[in-house]
Amino acid sequence: MDDPYLNELRDNFQGYSNQLKKLKKKLLKTSSSEAQAKIIKQIDSIANKMENNQKQSVKVIKSRIKERKAKSKK
Repeated sequence: MDDPYLNELRDNFQGYSNQLKKLKKKLLKTSSSEAQAKIIKQIDSIANKMENNQKQSVKVIKSRIKERKAKSKK
């Protein structure tokens, strides 16, 4: 399904994934517990964004499917 909004959501999700990879490397390299706590908070924040992104993607896909079904019935 080629949809500009879904493509944008997919790109955002990929960006979040890349940020998580960088933060994971940063977390493994640091030995400061304060820095680790800060990084973990960032990871949690990105994980929440990813979850919301996925929920929105599901809603949009379901909506697009309903639209297609409605068009095909007409």
